[in-house]
Amino acid sequence: MNTAIPAQQQIPRILPRLRFRHIEPWLYLAPAIAVVMVWTYLPLLQAFELSFYQWNMLPRSEPLYVGFDNYRNLLGLPDMQAAVLNTISYTIGLLPLSVGIPLAVALLTGGLSGPLRNLYRTLIFVPMIVAPIVAAILWRWLLNDDHGLVNAWLSGLGFETVGFLRDPKVALWTLVWVTGWKLMGFSTLLFAAADSAINPSYVEAARMDGASRWQIVRDIRLPLLSPTILLLTMMTILFGAQWSFVYINALTGGGPLRSTTNVYYVMWEYGFKTMAAGWSTAAGMLVFAVFGVTALVCLALMRRLAVYDE
Repeated sequence: MNTAIPAQQQIPRILPRLRFRHIEPWLYLAPAIAVVMVWTYLPLLQAFELSFYQWNMLPRSEPLYVGFDNYRNLLGLPDMQAAVLNTISYTIGLLPLSVGIPLAVALLTGGLSGPLRNLYRTLIFVPMIVAPIVAAILWRWLLNDDHGLVNAWLSGLGFETVGFLRDPKVALWTLVWVTGWKLMGFSTLLFAAADSAINPSYVEAARMDGASRWQIVRDIRLPLLSPTILLLTMMTILFGAQWSFVYINALTGGGPLRSTTNVYYVMWEYGFKTMAAGWSTAAGMLVFAVFGVTALVCLALMRRLAVYDE
C-alpha cells in the first residue's frame, strides 16, 4: 500500500519546524536563565541602588539618598582598611594550605594502592565533612588558653602557652590554619583525581628514557596538573576570605582588637549589627568590583598558562 504524503502537505509542516529549531536551545536554557536573573542579577541591581541610600532597614523608615557618601566614608574608614589588609593576609595564608600542601601530598602518595590509599584519602577528607560550626567549637576547645590540649602539649614540652585566639599577632593566622585545615582534604582529592587521569604511557616512556622521579614530576605531572593548580588557586583567591567568615564569627568575633576581621565580616556587621544597609551594600559593591576584576585576570592566566593533554 502506497503511504507517501503529497508534497503539498509536507511543505507547511517542515517550514515551521525549521524556524522553531533556531530558538530551541534558548527554550531549554530559559528556566536556568530566569532563575539566575531573578535570584542573582536582580538582587545585585537592587543592592547597587541601595548603596546610594542611608537606611536602617526598618519597614516604616524611608531610605535617604546620600549619593557616593557611603563609598567615600567606607574608603576612609580605618576598620575597612584593616579589613582589606586582613583579607589579603587570609588569601595569601590559605594558598599553601589549599594548594601547596595538597599538591605535595597527592604527588607523594600517587604510587600508593589498595587499602592504604583509601585509608589516607579517608583520613584527609574527614575534616571536609565536619560541619564548619562543629569544627570551630572543636578548635576552640583545643586552643583554649587554660585547659586546651594544644597548650597542654606545649607546656609539657617546656614551651610557654600561646593565646591562639586572644593574641592579636597570632589570632589571624590561627583562623587561617583552621580554614585551611578544612580545605586540605577537598584539594588533595582533586589533585589525586587529576593525577590519576594522566596517561600512564607518558610516565612509562620517560622511565624508559632514564628520567628520574623528580624529572617526571617536573616535566610531566606538574604541567598536566597545571589546570587543577590554577583552578584551586583562583578559588582560594576568590573565596578563601569568604570561607573564613564562619570561624571569625564563632571563634573571635572579629577580635582581638579587630585583628581577624575581613571585608565579609565587616559587611555582615554593617548590615545586621549596626543595621546600616547603605554601608553594607556599598561594601558589597566594592568587593564585587574588585573580585570581579580579579576573576577576569585569573581566567586570562588560566587560558594562557594551563597545559592540557591533547
